[in-house]
Amino acid sequence: MSRELSDLYHSLAEDADRGQLALPEVLRRRADRRARVRAAGTALAVAVLVGGVATGARLTLSADPAPVPQPAGTPTPTPTVPSPTPSVTPSSPPTSAAAGAGPSGAPTGGAARTPTSIPDRAFFTLAKANRTGMDPVFRDTAPLPKLCDARYPSEAAVVQSRTRNLAYKLAATPEGYVPDGSYAHTITIYRSGRADDVLRELRQAVRDCPEQDAQSNNTPATSRQRLLPDSGYGDESVLFEMRATAQDVNGDPTGGDEVRLVRAIRVGDVVTVLWEQGWENTSSERSQVDADSRRAVAAIEDWLG
Repeated sequence: MSRELSDLYHSLAEDADRGQLALPEVLRRRADRRARVRAAGTALAVAVLVGGVATGARLTLSADPAPVPQPAGTPTPTPTVPSPTPSVTPSSPPTSAAAGAGPSGAPTGGAARTPTSIPDRAFFTLAKANRTGMDPVFRDTAPLPKLCDARYPSEAAVVQSRTRNLAYKLAATPEGYVPDGSYAHTITIYRSGRADDVLRELRQAVRDCPEQDAQSNNTPATSRQRLLPDSGYGDESVLFEMRATAQDVNGDPTGGDEVRLVRAIRVGDVVTVLWEQGWENTSSERSQVDADSRRAVAAIEDWLG
């Protein structure tokens, strides 16, 4: 006997006093109906479970699955795209234009350095119209004229110095005539960073010596010094004149002045000096000194370059 039928008979004892008992056939039919309802419910649950599994498998195996809708009220997350990492390009070494001039005053693509020796090619060559046919001569002479009691501390920084003397003629002077003038042309290398001291000291020496005793043709004279405006030569330059009363070969005044021009030019750590010394009481021609100064700078830049 099923449990349900047993429960029904058990309940009869509790209801016997309250009413008439049902017939056994009625009780059996009720128990059978309950059993069929329970079986049907179990079968329906199994069917629903199998159908859900089949549907899930079909969604999983589909080649183009439909998106699962978001629940109402749930914000859609915004995908985060990682920022690209900036590429790092190694910095290029500065070109010669960016690096500028080195200690030698000449643009260089590598590490600039101070020269240690002066070759003959560092000295300029006179223009063809100014040549006398006389060869330049290297001599161990002072690069600058005496200016009172001037001292130049920068001399302690000299690396090497060379001086040569050369005579020149003006373009209008015919060949075969005596020269119109001469130079003591000096090139000096200074230790790195000291060449600018030379020009500063020279300017001060000229200012401190406006006049001094001089001698021309064994005759006492007075020399007057003054700085002249100057620019456009090398990195910087100093130009000054030494003016005295002109005398003839006998020492007699000629009624004019004898002028000597001296120009110092710095190119990096190199200083070149053109000291125009004349020839037999001639005076310096500014235009000629300017032209030869440009040639002197060009020769040094070509050497250092």
